[in-house]
Amino acid sequence: MADTKREIERKYEATDDTRLPDLTRAAGVDRSVHRGLTELDAVYYDTADLRLAADALTLRRRTGGADEGWHLKFPVATGIRDELHEPLADTLPRPLAALLRSRVRHAEIAPVVRLRSARDVHHLTAADGALLAEVSVDRVRAERLAGEGSGTTAAWTEIEVELADDGDPAVLDAVEKRLRKAGIRPAHSASKLARALAETTPVRDGSKPRKNAPHTAGDHVLAYVRKQIRTIVDLDPAVRRGLPDSVHKMRVATRRLRSTFKTHRKLLDRAVTDPLGAELKWLAAELGLDRDQEVLDERLGARVEALPATLTLGPVRGRLRAWSAARRTGSRRRIIDVLDGKRYLDLLDALDALSADPPLRPAARRAPEKALPRAVLADYEKLARRMDHALEHPPGPERDTAMHEARKAAKRARYAGESARPALGRPAKRFAKRVKAVQTVLGDHQDSVVAREALRTLAIQSHAAGETAFTWGLLYGQEEAAAEARERELPEVWARASDPGLRADLKH
Repeated sequence: MADTKREIERKYEATDDTRLPDLTRAAGVDRSVHRGLTELDAVYYDTADLRLAADALTLRRRTGGADEGWHLKFPVATGIRDELHEPLADTLPRPLAALLRSRVRHAEIAPVVRLRSARDVHHLTAADGALLAEVSVDRVRAERLAGEGSGTTAAWTEIEVELADDGDPAVLDAVEKRLRKAGIRPAHSASKLARALAETTPVRDGSKPRKNAPHTAGDHVLAYVRKQIRTIVDLDPAVRRGLPDSVHKMRVATRRLRSTFKTHRKLLDRAVTDPLGAELKWLAAELGLDRDQEVLDERLGARVEALPATLTLGPVRGRLRAWSAARRTGSRRRIIDVLDGKRYLDLLDALDALSADPPLRPAARRAPEKALPRAVLADYEKLARRMDHALEHPPGPERDTAMHEARKAAKRARYAGESARPALGRPAKRFAKRVKAVQTVLGDHQDSVVAREALRTLAIQSHAAGETAFTWGLLYGQEEAAAEARERELPEVWARASDPGLRADLKH
């Protein structure tokens, strides 16, 4: 994987005659060291329809400077980006191309803008000589290479203040205070590329296209559907990079989307959504191979660590690590193969097609306050039936299975409430919150069922290896007690979620 750096910087407007103020008067800054002038030549790449720019991503090939090469930047927050670097090459390096696949897919990436900058660099250091920030005055010349405005040029000067690695963001505040006092204001564009595109694109009409607010029930459902599609695409690079919780978040987005298709089948044509739902189920299952093991590892690991040494008999930690490693072997490689595969990319294309040409049924034209409560309450009724079935069983395998089925229904009802929240407001929010509490209890119970099966397997392996199985049996008993506690808690939590007043509020 490419080298990654967290870039924290701020940009400011300047002119050719702008002078930097004395930044040693900024709090914490002891010296300003002039590092000289550097010539940078960067070519920015994108698709013909500027998909990367639309998502505030920048891909460039730059020569000059200490870090020449290919750079790909992902936005994290305002003024913060993750920059991935690959050595200079004639073609786009494969690791960077993979991170763009969910957005680019079959489109060609080609040069769109060339930026040549004369960068005058100053280092701000602390009293001990430690680097605090780099301040550069950039005189930029931009040329549009493709698309609207091809051949158009623009020029400007800007000041860029970048925090040193592991630096204190307070330094940026202190420097900004000095710059503002000198009459230097923050830049309007978040990046050089954004400014170059804006200044080289022909202006036909000063007005921006208006986004229509959701009006019908179909509008609201489509807004939620599009949000989940966007989430899947956005999380693809994070999953490839192995960022924390990215697999889980992507899996949740696939489940939300699939659940929405089921909940709103009276508004969306099932001939289109059912095949997509099947593919989303496949994707969620592939993502779940690694995530489910991760959750189980965390649960069992916490149980083991909580035991006193006198009750940890035998090579418990070593066996747990070996067992987990054996189950995880190849799981990450498998996920990457899935994301690189034709089936996944075809799914993304199909979701885009649905978003662009929604398969709405006549009922989608109804008012949201009439159509959406019916859909939410239909999911609630399904949950109620499964809860009644689960609660009528005595403790044992049949109840475990029934509670797991109720958990699935609770998840769907919760997502239904969440999707209706923009239209129905507080009642939908309260409904989703109460049902989520039910889902949490049922989910923890199911996690205990899975953990007990794993502990039984570990006990059998330990016994076969001539080790004592005492600790695994002890942990099994703890999980049994945890499941029983959840079973005792469930009726009260369900009573709050099944309050008739809660459902009545959704209708008004």
